[in-house]
Amino acid sequence: MFNDIGPLELITLVVLAVLVFGPDKLPKVIQDVMRTIRKIREFSESAKEDIRSELGPEFKDFEFEDLNPKTFIRKQLDNDELGLKEIRNGFDLKKEMAEVTDAVHSTDAPSSSGSSSSSASSGPSSSGRVDMTKKPEDDDRPPFDADAT
Repeated sequence: MFNDIGPLELITLVVLAVLVFGPDKLPKVIQDVMRTIRKIREFSESAKEDIRSELGPEFKDFEFEDLNPKTFIRKQLDNDELGLKEIRNGFDLKKEMAEVTDAVHSTDAPSSSGSSSSSASSGPSSSGRVDMTKKPEDDDRPPFDADAT
C-alpha cells in the first residue's frame, strides 16, 4: 500500500501527526484509523462474496481485477488456447509487404505472355483488364474551344 514512501517521508508524517494531534491523542487516532480501514476491507470482501454468490457457480473463479481492460487483454493474450503465439511467430511482416509490393507493381508477365496473341486479336474487352499505362490510340477528345472557357 505504501511501497513508494521512503523512510524520510515516513518520519515526516509521524512528526506532523504528533504536531497535529498531540502525543496524548495520537494512539487513539491511530486505533480509530486502523478500525476504519478494517471495516472498509471487511465491507469490500463481503460485497465481493455477495457478487460471486449471485453470479452462480460458473463464475466461482471470477476475479474483479479482470474488469480492468488492460488486465483482461493481457490475460487473454497470454492464454495459448487461441494459438496466437503461433500466428504471431508465423507472421513475417517484411515478407508480406514484399508480396504486396510485387503484386501491386507486377506487369502480369505470366498472364500476358500466354494470352498476348489472343488479346491482340480480340481487343481489351476479352481480357477483362484495362492497361492503364498505355495511352489510347484513338484521339476521341473533343476539340479545344478557347472561347468556351
